[in-house]
Amino acid sequence: MSVLVVGLSHRTAPVALLERVSVTGDALVKLLHDVRQDACVAETMVVSTCNRVEVYATVDRFHAGVNAVSALLAVHSGVPAEELTPHLYVHYEEQAVEHLFSVVCGLDSMVVGEGQILGQVRQALKLGQKHATVGATLNDLVQQALRVGKRAHADTGIDKAGASLVSAGLALAGDVSGRRALVVGAGSMSSLAAATLSRAGVTDIVVANRTYERGARLAASVGGRAVEFSAVPRELAAADLVITCTGAGRHVVTPEMLDGAGREVFVLDLALPHDVDPAVRSLPGVTLVDLETIQESGVGSRGGDAVESVRRLVVEELAAYLDAERVATVTPTVVALRSKAAGVVESELGRLMMRVPGLDERARDEIAMTVQRVVDKLLHEPTVRVKQLAASPGGDHYAEALRELFDLDPKMPEAVREVEL
Repeated sequence: MSVLVVGLSHRTAPVALLERVSVTGDALVKLLHDVRQDACVAETMVVSTCNRVEVYATVDRFHAGVNAVSALLAVHSGVPAEELTPHLYVHYEEQAVEHLFSVVCGLDSMVVGEGQILGQVRQALKLGQKHATVGATLNDLVQQALRVGKRAHADTGIDKAGASLVSAGLALAGDVSGRRALVVGAGSMSSLAAATLSRAGVTDIVVANRTYERGARLAASVGGRAVEFSAVPRELAAADLVITCTGAGRHVVTPEMLDGAGREVFVLDLALPHDVDPAVRSLPGVTLVDLETIQESGVGSRGGDAVESVRRLVVEELAAYLDAERVATVTPTVVALRSKAAGVVESELGRLMMRVPGLDERARDEIAMTVQRVVDKLLHEPTVRVKQLAASPGGDHYAEALRELFDLDPKMPEAVREVEL
């Protein structure tokens, strides 16, 4: 099985198309199950954020895998295949691993270096585990990718290379200190928004969320106050800074709610699909910044030396991962060889004991240990060497040679591999 990625992001598709393809909640779970049920797919995971929708899968055939995933993305989004396909990218095997490492490090984000993607990929993995669509291959790969992402943020200046989407959006609002803010939603992005506002000097923060208790916890963390979600229209009438990211899948802020505000209002919509009706742009005094605006502004899109450092890190980690994968492919063959040798030793010692029944227990043990040491020493060098050679490109050929030279049953390495999984 090989790893395949099929997806689209802010780099390949307009935000309007990303909005249509974006999947959340039950729709995301349905997509997971449908991809997993395809005959050529063994495992799958979906990363769906405001920047990207990507399907990761382990497949036994490249073209069949690409066709299946592309078709399911079209079906689930309702976007015709002929409209969707030109915006899709495909990465396979080594390129798929490199892409995932780059994504978790923030190199592929709309705002370079943003840290939210780490949590988003972690949540995608947990969802796949919960619904049993993720197995050993994707689990190991994603866990390693998350470690690479953490290292990138800890060892380089990538965090400072760009801001979060929240900071990038607020950068277009100018000085926000002393303004009255309304945060709609209480998820991870909204929590980041509230914390960012607080650090920027905003002391009057109101949080509206469908689950009041969750909104209250967020409000308390920044010294603000919480209101019921039904109070959003009333609070909009008093706020001059609005940040929304609910994942509701519909407009929660409409022109009617802001019409007649009679003051300057800055609205930052970080949701996909959009929370705010784009028609609010036509209202006097209202400034709407959404993902398209941030994308067009280029805020946070440069990274300088930090980006180069992370790119070198990705190359280094990719090489280490691929080396480990090559070694892992030969390990079942080595275990199978030692298992066969152990069987030969046991059989021959049994025959010897039958021929020399008068041996005492101490002599039997000494003979058994001597024979085992001889076998171990004979096998030690070739098995160590084959693991070293396996780390090089084409190293799997050495495992094939080992199986051929020692006439190993092809089913033995596969049985070992299944036990390891």
